[in-house]
Formats: sequence, C-alpha cells, structure tokens
Amino acid sequence: MTLQFHNTLTGEVEKFESIVPGKVSIYTCGPTVYDYPHIGNWVAYIYWDTLVRVLMANNYDVNRVMNITDVGHLVSDADDGEDKLEKGARREGKTAWEVAEFYTEDFLKGMKQLGLIKPQFIAKATDYIPDQIKLVQKLIDKGYTYQIDDGIYFDTSKFPTYADFAHLDLDAQKAGARVEFNQQKRNASDFALWKFTPAGEKRDMEWDFEDKKGFPGWHIECSAIAMSILGDTLDIHTGGIDHIPVHHTNEIAQSEAANGVIFSNYWLHNNHLKVNNTKISKSLGNGYTLKDLQEKGFSPLDFRLFVLQSNYRKEGNFTFDNLQSAKNRLHNWRNIAALRHQIHDTLQSETEKAKDDKTISLLATSQAIIEALNDDLGTPQALKVIDEAFARIARSSLSRIDRQSFIQLLETIDSTLGLQLIDSTPDISDKIKKEIIERNNARDKKDWKKSDEMRDKLLKSNIAIRDTNSETIWEYQQ
Repeated sequence: MTLQFHNTLTGEVEKFESIVPGKVSIYTCGPTVYDYPHIGNWVAYIYWDTLVRVLMANNYDVNRVMNITDVGHLVSDADDGEDKLEKGARREGKTAWEVAEFYTEDFLKGMKQLGLIKPQFIAKATDYIPDQIKLVQKLIDKGYTYQIDDGIYFDTSKFPTYADFAHLDLDAQKAGARVEFNQQKRNASDFALWKFTPAGEKRDMEWDFEDKKGFPGWHIECSAIAMSILGDTLDIHTGGIDHIPVHHTNEIAQSEAANGVIFSNYWLHNNHLKVNNTKISKSLGNGYTLKDLQEKGFSPLDFRLFVLQSNYRKEGNFTFDNLQSAKNRLHNWRNIAALRHQIHDTLQSETEKAKDDKTISLLATSQAIIEALNDDLGTPQALKVIDEAFARIARSSLSRIDRQSFIQLLETIDSTLGLQLIDSTPDISDKIKKEIIERNNARDKKDWKKSDEMRDKLLKSNIAIRDTNSETIWEYQQ
C-alpha cells in the first residue's frame, strides 16, 4: 500500500517518505485567536487530523506542532493595518492578552467537540518571542534584511527562488502595487519580520528589540516555532490554499535563507469552503460557528462527516440541506454500528469462517478504507467503501455477520476518520431489552394491541424496532 500525497512544492502526487523511517514531523498553521472560528476555519483542522490518523494507521510515530497566533497577524494578512488581537481587544473592551486566552480556550474546546487529536505541541506565538528574535537576528547577520521606519523587512530580491513555490509573477505584482504601497519598501513582495510600535502608541503586546518596542511579523512565528521544536527541515507542512502566495512563501524564504536547507519536504493545502456557493463573510452573516450548528440541531460530528465527504483539495460548498444529509448518513451508520450488540460471537475458527460462504467477514473492508485514505487522503472513496459494507450488513441476517471482524471495521473507521461510531453507540439497558422481549412475545401471540403499546413505549426511550422475516432489530430513534 503506497502512501502518497499531492505535494504543493512539486505540483505532483508523490510517494511519502519521511526523513527518519517510522517517524514523521508535521507543522500545522493554527488559528489566530481574536474571534470564534467559523466552519470554513474548521475544515482545515478536520482534514489535517485525518492526515495524522492516516499516518498513524501506517505505523508512523507522529510528532506534530500547531501554533496559536496570539500576536502579530495584521488585518491585511500582510504588513498593513491593525493587529487582529488589538482589534479584538478594542471590540470587546479587554486586553489583547485576555482576548487571546478566551479564544484559545474556545478553539481547544472546539477541537475536543470535533474529536480532533491534540497535537504533541500547541505553541503560542507569545511563548516563542525569544526564538523569533533570534531568527530575525540571524537573517540580519546574513544580510537578508533592511530596516525602515515601521520595522525590519526581508529583502525578497536576495532570495532568488522566492517566487517559485507559489509561481508568483513579481513583475506584475510590482506594476500593480497600490498608491498606498509603503514607499520605503524596496520591493512590493518584501515582508515584515519585526514591526515597531508606532511613536506615541502603547500596545498590550510589545517587546524590546533593536532598542525599540515592537512585535513580530505574522510569518516569522511559524518558522521560529517549527524549527525550534521540529528542526530545520520538516517532513510535512499543512495549511489552507490562501496561505500559499504570501504566508507559506514567506515562511520558506526566511527559513531557507537562515539555514540554507529545505524547510519542508511536503506541503499539503486544503481548499476553501463556501456557503451556498458564496464566500464566507461576516457582512453576509454566513460565517457559522459550531455553536450555530448545534443550535440548529447538528452535532460537531455531523459537520465532521460533512467535511469528509469532499476531498481536501476540492472546494467545498456548505448548505444546511447537505449537512442534514451528512447527519442522516451518520445516524444510519450508528444504527449499523449498534448491531454489534445484537450479534452473537461464533465459536468458529478463522479457517472455518473463511470457508463458510454464509458468514460475512469484513477484514478486507478495513484494509480497503486505509488504501483509499493512503491515496492522497481519499476520504470520499473511504466513505463509499463504508457505505457498501454497511449496505451488505443491513441486508444480511445478524447470524451471518462475523462479530469480531465487524468490530475491527468499526475500530478502523473510528481510528482513521474520527467518527466515534463505537463511543456514540452504547448498548441498551437490561430494562429495555426485557421490554423488547415482552413486545416480541406479545407479537408472537398476535396480541397486536400490546405489541403496539410496547413499541410506542420503546419509542419514548428513543429506541425503534425493526422486524425482519427472521429477527427483531432495535435502532436508535433520530
């Protein structure tokens, strides 16, 4: 089974090979904690969580770092405008530190609700200021920088391959520079490594460097954090496609200029999520949060399955109808998962099971899921494999399903896709089991009145009954 990913660095789908066999280092661009994340933000973290799960399924020891941008991300995503944390502080009447702490905790809570595996390192930018200053100083010493009134900038003309990663047309960029373009910058593409606090201003977040108060640029934090923890060269760097032309291009330039080696061997980027075929925008009021979805009756795991229905490199489109479809799909899958409580273990050996053509073994299905995911995180293909297997199960008598391989299949789904089918489908109580037996006895005696009464009683406990020619199956009521 070849594990392969689309590498933005080369533009090709490539076989994955880590620097150290059996170990993989990953850096994920994390949130800017100045507001609640919307569903478009969460898409990336769901996909990169799936990446981690797939690597683990391939027996890799994963060492992952995700930053928390709690300083330095300016409103323009470049080097202009107000720091988003300072803006959030003014909006809420708090300090930037208080805003960062509140929205960091909210983000971590959202990660837990979505069932995301916590990275080995969650690194706040403000905890790595000395590392960022050290990296800026290294670039200064190597002659890659210049200083102007508002900060220290990286001179992109001194890094010959600057435009390669994003295939930038720097001449067109220069010709199209706005009138308000910082006239002190040598090139339109130059970017701030360190910004000085404007004269007469006092920021909540500022540090001493070059005998002035200031704060780091947005891009320098990721390079400093990644290299401080994972080393000069990473196996995989992840982020959104919007990071390619500016943020990740700048990370590569400053990191490779400082160390003279490739910054990351593989770059994976997820596409955008639109809402009703429209870009997510606060002005349109379509930047739904997880809380918004929950208030409309949808769980974070409903949304997780919705996201996994599309490939990470394709643009997604969110509608509540699509989310309802994902919710229904997940509910049906949970009822299939609940069948494990209603299947009896057989005493057959594995050899006997293999020879018994009446027994449905699902070992090959588990393998097929991993094979689909190994092909550039093929989540839609993996879900199709599950649908086909579950359809076979739904059409079969419980006595024909091999319980052990069925449970292994559920474990594979949960470990690779994080849908928590096992955890969300507990067995029913002994009391309800007795009520089902009582209802079936009434049915056998053709006491339809009592049978119907017991069915209605079970529905009040959110348990539905489905009768087949050979058996009675209980299901969770949606």
